[in-house]
Amino acid sequence: MSSTSPTVFVTAAGGQLGRRTVTALLERIAPDRVIAGLRNLDSEAAAQFRARGVAVRLADYDRPDTLAAAFEGIDRLLLISSNEIGQRVQQHGNAIEAARGAGIGMLAYTSVLRADRSSLAPAEEHRQTERILRESGLPHVLLRNGWYSENYTASIPSALTHQALIGSAGTGRIAAAARADYAEAAAVVLTDAGQGTAEIYELAGDEAFTLADFAAEIARASGRPIAYRDLPEAAYRDILLGAGLPAPLAALIAGSDAAAAEGALFDDGHALSRLIGRPTTPFAASIEKALAG
Repeated sequence: MSSTSPTVFVTAAGGQLGRRTVTALLERIAPDRVIAGLRNLDSEAAAQFRARGVAVRLADYDRPDTLAAAFEGIDRLLLISSNEIGQRVQQHGNAIEAARGAGIGMLAYTSVLRADRSSLAPAEEHRQTERILRESGLPHVLLRNGWYSENYTASIPSALTHQALIGSAGTGRIAAAARADYAEAAAVVLTDAGQGTAEIYELAGDEAFTLADFAAEIARASGRPIAYRDLPEAAYRDILLGAGLPAPLAALIAGSDAAAAEGALFDDGHALSRLIGRPTTPFAASIEKALAG
């Protein structure tokens, strides 16, 4: 761990991807080269980062003044996309403008798989963010992440209760990978001295599965009968609404499944495993981990 390593800033560091990225960075560079951006400096995440020797700074996408101060003296920045659907373009624009003003040497942005042509509902906000990045003149890298395996393992408790996994993905193949895989890829890009800019990485898992495959693996690993029940997009959305999900999120999940049925979440380029230097986490391993609690 060299003292000449770049100073790396991770936005939204308290989130699930952010925390994993900080952990992956600490395996590559010294803690004093890592800075975690948080909206709450009194949070549990902030205390945990400080205990590991990682500095924390206030960084709120909705408060440009905090971003300008947070990015001072930073060499490389990971802009983790916001989870506030409908607000992302403005929030990301705030961060990009602050990064430009701070003279950051490279910004890596977590976009979505094939954002430029994807039919996924979230892709439009990512396309607009990518455009803002291009027009900013900032040296940048696009980490176009596929879906997280955890998006599906979160449904395991319900599947076990009802003995069914529901969705609208048909026989579409989904090349998901674990969050830790994507976090490691981000850490590699942020710390590689030879990393170029204007790079685009289409990142996805080595292994693709259908939701029927996923249900069968839950059944095998749990020893309980689980079947996949495919539904029309509207019916699936209504079930999600009935389960208490906010309307925008229910529409996003159901719509993403419908897009997956048409191949929007499949990729066989293996860019992710090449970047991290190992195979991506098999979906069976993610299911085993989820079942183990």
